[in-house]
Amino acid sequence: MTANAGGDDRFLAVDDLVIAYGPVTAVDRVSFAVRRGEHVTLLGPSGCGKTTTLRAVAGLETPRSGRIAIDGTAVFDGAAGRNLPPERRGLSMVFQSYAIWPHMTVFDNVAFGFRARGVARAASRAPVERALAMVDLAAYAERPATRLSGGQQQRVALARAIAFDPKVILLDEPLSNLDAQLRISMRTELKDLQKRLGFTSIYVTHDQEEAFALSDRIIVMRAGIIEQQGTPEEIHAAPRTRFVANFLGVKNILDAEVAPLRDAAGMAEARVAPDVVLPARDPRRGEGRAPSAVCFRPINVRLAPDRGGDQPGIAGVVSRYIFIGDLVHYFVRSGAVEICAYGLPDPALAEGRAVRWQVDPEHCLVLRD
Repeated sequence: MTANAGGDDRFLAVDDLVIAYGPVTAVDRVSFAVRRGEHVTLLGPSGCGKTTTLRAVAGLETPRSGRIAIDGTAVFDGAAGRNLPPERRGLSMVFQSYAIWPHMTVFDNVAFGFRARGVARAASRAPVERALAMVDLAAYAERPATRLSGGQQQRVALARAIAFDPKVILLDEPLSNLDAQLRISMRTELKDLQKRLGFTSIYVTHDQEEAFALSDRIIVMRAGIIEQQGTPEEIHAAPRTRFVANFLGVKNILDAEVAPLRDAAGMAEARVAPDVVLPARDPRRGEGRAPSAVCFRPINVRLAPDRGGDQPGIAGVVSRYIFIGDLVHYFVRSGAVEICAYGLPDPALAEGRAVRWQVDPEHCLVLRD
């Protein structure tokens, strides 16, 4: 996404945000910015501070210090003693529980935001009907909310969020209560809606697949700090730390002694065992953090039967073989090291067979924690 000129690069800006509960710091000097029209996801495990950060932006949590600004206006400034209430921030929020009023019709649920702001029902009719049409619920306007499916209730929550044209939409794990197939369907609908309307949004999830599918940019959080941020492609291709690699499900993370290759900038030699040495990318060399490991994905391991001679690769034995349908998970042991590779079913790679494996340097990454 191309940023607009001027202040649009920091349409929503969070600077040095600290949120604490007594002696426990839940969010520790977190800073990030969201461009106008950008969809940013806060991704991380439970307890990492992502929802707390989102609630602070919404005005539902009071930070200890820091600053939050939306479209150039500070909505929270600890130093200046400024803290606008939620209804004055120009935001909408979609909750994990949908927050649907069971005694109201679909129309009245969507119109609730207008009602809370003192807007008459007649004046809210046009934007409410427009929002319902956008999520394909126009025909359900007078239906009781309790007579909707889970997916339809989620669409009501989305319609309510977009009805009054907010500056930013905040989404707190909005798909987590849906079954797997409906989550995939709603993910596509949400992405299409964001593209059509171009709204600015912050999305919270612990689901990396969801984050990759929906985001322009991902912010990975751990223990109240930002561990890494970048596009989905950047995060997937180059996790910066062992935590990020592990959280993203990179199965091959190996402790290593790392030495730079003098004749190749940004490249290193990683010794993970006496007889297992891998060439690897080291894009963070010079940052002052010591290397601790290398990582690579199973899909990037090339595996072949060991036929002897000058065959390239590292010698190993297939220690385990797990058939999962279209692919097989091959576990290969080379001395004290065991790695995982994905491949097609092949009798020549059966359990106990001698094999050779290798990983191209561009797919093997040095981690610096």
